[in-house]
Amino acid sequence: MFDANITQRRNRVACLQEGGRNWIKRWGLLLNGKQQFQDSAMATEGETWTTVQKHDGVLSFDDVDHPYGDEDDAALEAEVNGNWTPQEKALHEARLKAKAKRRVRKSSSRSESLSESLSGELADGDSYSSKGKVPVPNDRKSRTGKGRGLPKKGGAGGKGVWGAAGMVYEVEEPDVKDPNYDEVAQGDTVYATVVPEVDERELEKTVNPIVREYFEHGDTKEVQMLLKELNLGHHKYEFSSLAVSLSLEGKASHRELTSRLLRDLVGKVLSESDMARAFDKILKELPDLMLDTPEAPQMLGQFIARAIADHALPMAFLDRYKGKVDCDHARAALDRAAVLLSMKREMVRLDNVWGVGGGLRPVKHLVKEMNFLLKEYLVSGEVKEAERCLRDLEVPHFHHELVYEAVVMVLESKGDTAVKMCKLLQAFWKIGLITVDQMNRGFQRVYDELPEINLDVPHAHSIMESFTDLCYQESVITKQLRDSCPSRGRKRFVSEGDGGLIKN
Repeated sequence: MFDANITQRRNRVACLQEGGRNWIKRWGLLLNGKQQFQDSAMATEGETWTTVQKHDGVLSFDDVDHPYGDEDDAALEAEVNGNWTPQEKALHEARLKAKAKRRVRKSSSRSESLSESLSGELADGDSYSSKGKVPVPNDRKSRTGKGRGLPKKGGAGGKGVWGAAGMVYEVEEPDVKDPNYDEVAQGDTVYATVVPEVDERELEKTVNPIVREYFEHGDTKEVQMLLKELNLGHHKYEFSSLAVSLSLEGKASHRELTSRLLRDLVGKVLSESDMARAFDKILKELPDLMLDTPEAPQMLGQFIARAIADHALPMAFLDRYKGKVDCDHARAALDRAAVLLSMKREMVRLDNVWGVGGGLRPVKHLVKEMNFLLKEYLVSGEVKEAERCLRDLEVPHFHHELVYEAVVMVLESKGDTAVKMCKLLQAFWKIGLITVDQMNRGFQRVYDELPEINLDVPHAHSIMESFTDLCYQESVITKQLRDSCPSRGRKRFVSEGDGGLIKN
């Protein structure tokens, strides 16, 4: 029993010893393989250093003394054969480190920085170590390994580069957004207002308010100022055509104002050629204008004749169209202009081709026109014609003169004149042509002048009282105006010196 235990213990010890030897062998093989890998890397490093060319004073390995010489070669052969002991491997590694330090000390300052960068790249296993290429400072060639190896952007790119060699730069204007821009150093700064050109689609919307406002005030200088502020560009001739088109739809006074405006604009804002283009356009659009204004050909002929007389159109304007007009309406307009220009000055004055409109007429002329209107009405009895004539006078502020003349005509005439005049005033009152103020003012003027009228018309007071009663019954005047009518004083039937006797 005792012998069996001893035998088991011996077997265990033998197994442990054999296992330890096997472990030592494995550990030795592992260390040997690691050392061989390091030595091969160092050998590759040494081979790479021997192939590097000299750049800017960098020393190669051939220029460095090797103090160990044959010993290193023998050590390398022993390493290749795998016969080194751990102590020899440690000694060889220390020698390599010392050799590297001596190389660093012997290189120059520039070579030192380059060597450190190269050793760092080689230690990191960069792709250049495998290709045997050494990077050069400030080298602008591609590092990707692609392309033909030419500099980037032809040598004109990169930080601090002002372009390729031989490139000539032009003088650049200073940029206002440049942080170094100095406004004082640039000299006097001139500020100019740039007005954009009016679009053709917006031209009519812009011009129409100007023309309609001109019809109200009649100041041509204000229109000139407004047109100078606008940039009509090559569409400025259309202003004349639009003004004429609007006046054809308006009154005679509007057409007179338009003719004056065209006369004042030539030479200041528009030229004769612009005016000729405007009338050419109107002649082409004449059939469309006749839809709203049937008398457009005759009116356009008067416009052309007036413009030629005012030297707004060239004298040869009519000659250009002789035998070249196919439109009957345009031919009628040109014929009308030719007839007016061929007439003698004693027969017609082109300055008054539209008449004297509105308040520009003399008072005597307006009084004469209203008397003629009333006399024509008494003969014809047409209220519509009288209304048209009164509207053509364009003097709504002077309608009280018509009322005054109508009442005086009733006082001085006989028969049914009072009934007809009451009917006329009633018609004008109902349509609003004569306002309450104008009606009251006309009657009041007759009331004030009744004593003087009585000298020529002895029964003026009685006729006036009967006429005011008739007008009140027809709702032409108010009750207050009827009651204010002056009456003739009553005749005294008792004399103071007759003792109270009644006269026969």
